[in-house]
Amino acid sequence: MVEDGSTDDTAGIAAAAGARVIHHPFATIGGQRNAGIEAASEEWILVVDADERGSHTLALDVARAIEAKTPNAYRVPRRNFFLGREVKHGGWQSDKPVRLFRKSVRYNASRVHEHVDADGPVGEISSALIHEPYPTIDTYFEKLDRYSKWWAEDKLENGRRVGAATVVTRPPLRFLTMYVIRGGFLDGAAGAVLACMASTSVMAKYARLWALGRRQRASD
Repeated sequence: MVEDGSTDDTAGIAAAAGARVIHHPFATIGGQRNAGIEAASEEWILVVDADERGSHTLALDVARAIEAKTPNAYRVPRRNFFLGREVKHGGWQSDKPVRLFRKSVRYNASRVHEHVDADGPVGEISSALIHEPYPTIDTYFEKLDRYSKWWAEDKLENGRRVGAATVVTRPPLRFLTMYVIRGGFLDGAAGAVLACMASTSVMAKYARLWALGRRQRASD
């Protein structure tokens, strides 16, 4: 287990259960994962977040993939839930991050939507992880505040700038894409709320990027 100064008893509970606790200063989520990967003693890594859980069927699929030995990385589909209800449309149905891979593979340095830099072909596990990223509305907005700030800072560092027109047009486009084009309306009220919140997230990211760029130009 890799931890970075948690204030609850997570590290103590993990240690009591037999886990090896690694204290590593936080820079990015990918950096924390890479620290855990480097400390691992086995050849294969399966990444499971705190808001995810597997199944016996997934364990069997992972074992078969490891026995096959190729490719060096696999996507694991996720069944996503929002306020206790599974979301099957709006783009969430195609959520298949790379989660099983050899120890030589590493995460990139992005602070938001970090992903594995895998060389060569990537396979896919048939069984899914159960993913409950937003058990409450408050959880969504807490993550929105943190992630939109990181996203804007990363984009600015990479030379990205936007005008006010982008802040105005991107949110409704995100709603239209998620709710209409990708069928979010088929998830009922949950699909409508998620599309609205996704457009709010887009607004927050681009508004922060616009503000950061404006501040930078003023200081030049």
